[in-house]
Amino acid sequence: MDDSSRRLQQRRNQPSFSSSSSTGPTRFRSQNFSTNPTKTTQSSNSVPRSNFTTATTPNNTRNPGHIRNRKSETYDGISQQQEEQEAREDVGSIIGTCPFMCPDGERAQRERLRDLAVFERLHGDPRKTSPSLAVKKFCRTISVKHVQASDVRPLAVLEDTLNYLLNLLDSSEHPFEVVHDFIFDRTRSIRQDLSMQHIVNDRAICMYEKMVKFHVISHQRLRNCTSSSISSLQYLNMEQLTKALASLYVLYEANRNNNFVYENEAQFRSFYVLLHLDSKNQQMEESSSYWFRNVPSPVMKSKEMHFARQVLRFYQMGNYKRFLCTVSSEASYLQYCIIEPNVNEVRALAISYINNCCYKLHPYPLEQLSKLLRMKELDVESLCHACGLKITSDDGENKSLPTKQTTFSIPKGSLQSYELVGLQQ
Repeated sequence: MDDSSRRLQQRRNQPSFSSSSSTGPTRFRSQNFSTNPTKTTQSSNSVPRSNFTTATTPNNTRNPGHIRNRKSETYDGISQQQEEQEAREDVGSIIGTCPFMCPDGERAQRERLRDLAVFERLHGDPRKTSPSLAVKKFCRTISVKHVQASDVRPLAVLEDTLNYLLNLLDSSEHPFEVVHDFIFDRTRSIRQDLSMQHIVNDRAICMYEKMVKFHVISHQRLRNCTSSSISSLQYLNMEQLTKALASLYVLYEANRNNNFVYENEAQFRSFYVLLHLDSKNQQMEESSSYWFRNVPSPVMKSKEMHFARQVLRFYQMGNYKRFLCTVSSEASYLQYCIIEPNVNEVRALAISYINNCCYKLHPYPLEQLSKLLRMKELDVESLCHACGLKITSDDGENKSLPTKQTTFSIPKGSLQSYELVGLQQ
């Protein structure tokens, strides 16, 4: 068996990660995207080393951010056919030289074609842009074999480009779905350039963590949008979130040495668990079980993973009281962005239990129900109406939920977002 075949066989034997898919104004602003990829170790004297061999630049100086003639794992869903083709051709990694966010050739071509996003137009002119505005688009059919180094951005330029894109998140000039569409495409292009250069160092890990944060925040914000195509945007965002997470986990492992973990690794590992709360099929459960066995011990013992496993257990048990209490007191901002839809589902489930199984024959006070569901009383009333239930009031204007109503039904589509009272963010 030749070298190319052996490398291909090794890649096929590597574990893969399963993906899963998952209104009212949000109460959060976007968080600071700066991340610190500092590693925490059991011994302060241990120095982490990459498991990969490093490439050399044309001047024969070591460049620890690049790998030659080997891939750690497939990035961003590159098809097996493409992977096999690259293995047969034994193509080495590229070291990009493009100094701008968008290569000159692409920028000029897109000006001619008027293919400029609103964020790229100079003074609003769809025919004009500049190096400080144009950002390289994602190209699905790009080939490492035929791309030129001048069309690929080096690591420093990619970092600046990513920071520029993420600063657009708080833009109020355009609807969020427009902002998301632009950042979504351009960050895919960033991952593409990282992949073609096989950059797997700490700076790449920091970039992937920032991109995962973008997709997590978008996971929540897109639910508040009113665009007719919002469901497809949510699906695509979730797809890229799971891919970015998978690549991030690969980068963690590529730089693993002894028992160290990255400072943010526990939280980003917990996202996988929270994204699979409602995965009910046996294949997904087996995949998750395998995934847990490969999580480093320090991560499994972390408070972030402890929280995620508790939430998973309470969700699967239908213990809505413990689920809501744990989420409100322990969830981080990003963790809550992921599980907010599950919070509303659990609340609807709780109302179903109380309506159908409540031992009280008299109406259930809304004030008491709001404390149980950790909601404002007006929000409880709105949710009950969404579930097809009527609310009654006594002479003192105290509202209650009459139980044993036969009109209860789980609302179709996504539920409105309601504030979680007591959330520590």
